[in-house]
Amino acid sequence: MKEEIKAYNTILDLIGNTPLIKLNRITNDIAGNFYAKVEAFNPGHSTKDRIALYIIEEAEKRGILKPGDTIIETTSGNTGFSLAMVSIIKGYNCILAVSSKSSKDKIDMLRTMGAKVYVCPAHVSADDPRSYYNVAKRLHEETKGSVYINQYFNDLNIDAHYKSTGPEIWEQTGGQITHLVACSGTGGTISGTARFLKEKNPNIKILGVDAFGSVLKKYHETKEFDNNEIYPYRIEGLGKNLIPTATDFDIIDEFVKVSDEDSAHTARELAKTEGLFVGYTSGAAFQAVKQFAELGVFDENSNVVIIFPDHGSRYMSKIYSDDWMNEQGFFDSINSEEVQKIEII
Repeated sequence: MKEEIKAYNTILDLIGNTPLIKLNRITNDIAGNFYAKVEAFNPGHSTKDRIALYIIEEAEKRGILKPGDTIIETTSGNTGFSLAMVSIIKGYNCILAVSSKSSKDKIDMLRTMGAKVYVCPAHVSADDPRSYYNVAKRLHEETKGSVYINQYFNDLNIDAHYKSTGPEIWEQTGGQITHLVACSGTGGTISGTARFLKEKNPNIKILGVDAFGSVLKKYHETKEFDNNEIYPYRIEGLGKNLIPTATDFDIIDEFVKVSDEDSAHTARELAKTEGLFVGYTSGAAFQAVKQFAELGVFDENSNVVIIFPDHGSRYMSKIYSDDWMNEQGFFDSINSEEVQKIEII
């Protein structure tokens, strides 16, 4: 009798069930136990694989999508990559409106995956016709047989994490999780995961991460949209200049804002201390842990799960480029040895 061939049917079968990894060295001076939910282990290297597959399959079940149709979305890169990957397997076309703030690495990857990419200016208001939100809407209106995913205003974004990320974390921690730390962009990851965990234990604290230059933290605290909070910043996929309905602000206990520079250095620190080569928002997530720790949020009995959204390979031309870091002025306050160059004689 022949042995059965042990193979996955498609790459989509690998989405989800990402590992929880204990952080050891970078947490030396912080009270508590810290665990990274490393979403780079998804086949598309980010947490957005979960929503891409879930939303597309829900659209199929509802008869909204048919073979040969076109999927359209607004993205800072990761959702677009995941949608392009799912589209390839399922036989859809893919058109993406991408922020110019997205790294060149991400944009090149999207094109490599067969997506048609429109790069839109990052630092314009959400209602500007050039914004990636409005470009995606226009493309949807102009493209027959298209479906606009609209992750910022799609409740399925929340549902995807309620049905996958939340249960995984609960099972992996044996229900012992005390705090969840997650970045908030569209808000689907933090909201869906938190909704599941709070149902299991309402005492779990949900700690959101926002960026300086974004409106989310102030809106959470005041329920007022303050246009004065908005200014350009560099972190991709974190914070917003609008209020996404895919964010359940009521389920989030507290927000902290992190800076571009601190987040970049913390991502590099994760690589050097834990061997975790993760993205810019992962650096932002752990930078937030440091700041929450300074506020006395954790103690020795805390079991903290931090969601690391994507892989560092998508930021080679940004935070992992010494030249880019130097151009941003991010090396001003650190040891010059970090930017040494080899002179060719």
